[in-house]
Amino acid sequence: MSEEKGLQFSLSVLVYPLVLVFSMWLVFWAETRFGVNLNRYGVYPQKLEGLRGVLFSPFIHSSLKHLFNNSVPLLVLTTALFYFYSNVKWKVLLFGTLITGVLTWFLGRPAYHIGASGVVYMLVSFLFFKGILSKQFQLTALSLIVVFLYGSLVWYLFPVDEQISWEGHLSGFIVGTVLALLFKKNTIENKKFAWEREDYNPDDDPFLQQFDENGNFIEKPKEDYIDTETIEIVKSPPEASSVKIIYTLKKESASEEKNE
Repeated sequence: MSEEKGLQFSLSVLVYPLVLVFSMWLVFWAETRFGVNLNRYGVYPQKLEGLRGVLFSPFIHSSLKHLFNNSVPLLVLTTALFYFYSNVKWKVLLFGTLITGVLTWFLGRPAYHIGASGVVYMLVSFLFFKGILSKQFQLTALSLIVVFLYGSLVWYLFPVDEQISWEGHLSGFIVGTVLALLFKKNTIENKKFAWEREDYNPDDDPFLQQFDENGNFIEKPKEDYIDTETIEIVKSPPEASSVKIIYTLKKESASEEKNE
């Protein structure tokens, strides 16, 4: 699809977000089923081995509640990303996830940071700021919907609960904002009026041709009209065939009568 030809729905808009969320649930099921704990594969700041969590931490969750709270917004936000920003969807999702993990590794407390909440915050901030900056009404409306649904998440950018990785939230929010500033192209074309285009010539505008240089309306003279009157004459010659004769009379206009 062309980058600026509008929105187009495809099956991938739903399939990839569902696969992503299903992968998270599959990992949680494997942990529960086989009694393993994968928390050690989360992001552990300032430790080299903790960098592996940049890849694995979004799929690891501490509880069913933790998993559910991340699954619903992740599904909604990734679907919105894939539909409204199809030209940059993979760049935002992949680079945003990786950079969020790395930034968490730099900023975080010495503990294992797990869960997809950092990715959720990255998507929230990207969709909000990108829509506002686009100056396009569909994308701006999406920004307002995101604020309405997930505006309360802003409180968890701060250390309100020691059990919550606010560093991961803050990292995702920062990364999403930066990505919104970097990716400037919109998937929806900003329509312009004729007079807003660079090739616009006022002399060729049929509307403006009705006014003079002072802005006064120019009244065009009415065109002469032709009124026709049909006279039918029927003659009966010896052959008994009818003959129709049509006369057309032209009435002179008032201007011609005055000239005479």
